[in-house]
Parts: sequence; C-alpha cells; structure tokens
Amino acid sequence: MNDITPGAARLILVDDHPLVRDGLRARLEAVPRLTVVGEAGNADEALDLAARHEPDLALMDVGMNGMNGIALAGLFHERFPAIRVLMLSMHDNIEYVTQAVRAGASGYVLKDSPSAEIVHAISAVLDGRTFFSAGLGARIVHASTVQAPIERLTPRERDVLDALAEGLSSKQIAQRNGLSVRTVETHRLNIKRKLDIEGQAELIKFAVEHRRR
Repeated sequence: MNDITPGAARLILVDDHPLVRDGLRARLEAVPRLTVVGEAGNADEALDLAARHEPDLALMDVGMNGMNGIALAGLFHERFPAIRVLMLSMHDNIEYVTQAVRAGASGYVLKDSPSAEIVHAISAVLDGRTFFSAGLGARIVHASTVQAPIERLTPRERDVLDALAEGLSSKQIAQRNGLSVRTVETHRLNIKRKLDIEGQAELIKFAVEHRRR
C-alpha cells in the first residue's frame, strides 16, 4: 500500500483475484490524490476493511466466489452508506448493471476498459456522480425511464422511508434498525437524491403516500 497522503481519497480494492488487485493497485498508486488503504479477496474481508478504514470508495468486483459483488454492494449501502461503491466487471449484461444500481452502487465499469477510463470512473463517483462504461450508460438510462422512482430505492432505503411515514425521527429509526444516526441521515440524503426531492416536508409527504401497508 502507498503511504496515506493528507487529503487523498481513500480506496479499498475488492476482488478475489490477487493478480487483478496487484494490477489495479499499481495503476492507482500512480494517480495523485488517490490512496489504496486496503485489499480484500472476499465479502468478510471487505466488510472488515470498511469498518476499520472508513474509505471513500470501494472498487468492487461483481463475480467473486462466495457472496458476489452485487450482494456485497447492498451490504455496504446498508451498513456504510457514506462509502461510494464502483463495480468492476467483465460482464456487460444490463441486468447486472441494473441490479448493481438497485443495490446502491454508483457506477459500473468493465474490466477490459482502458485504465484511464477506470481512473475517470473513480473520480466521477468520488465527486458524487455516476459512471457507466461506454454503451452501458444509455442502456441503464433507458431501463430507469421505465422504472418507477420508488423502485430505485434499496431495501434499506425503503425501510427508512416507511419509518419516516410513521413519523419517526432519525434517532428513533437508528435505534429500531441498529444503525447510527449518521447512517440514517445518509440514507435520507440518498433517498432525496434518487427521488429528486428537495425539502423535508416533500420527503415526508412522499413517504406517507407510498408507505407499504
């Protein structure tokens, strides 16, 4: 690992192939303001790294042995919603891309992409934007246009939305779900972003109108 540069974005690499991790680390260590703080070969190692290092971004393989990257992205979104997840895959299957977005991933880049594109994808996701490899973006936009806004939320986000409809505060939601208040607040921000909602009153109104019975 490279030494941590003050102010640098902190990344973890999650892939069950050591050679892939070695190649990614070598490329990313050459990029100013990026620091690889850990590597994981499976879901348990990745979750441990996330808890210990609190990285800004996880670059995560889709097709890992054991728990796959999409399921792991869902766990990250539930437990560490402040960590951005960028999926890395050899598959350009739009169903995988859609599932990854539903799980909470902020982007999906193909493994055979030029290294410059992977670096660009990381920068975009760190800036709060989404990124999809060439050709995938238009297909995911098309899929999103036929998807109701409420369906873009992850299961944890739906739980938080229902709790808001009940009139619970972030502290109460946190206590009910065994989360930190900060995590709940991050989920609320993600919900508003996905639903294109600005204010608190509008969020509560939407929550009440779409509460699951």
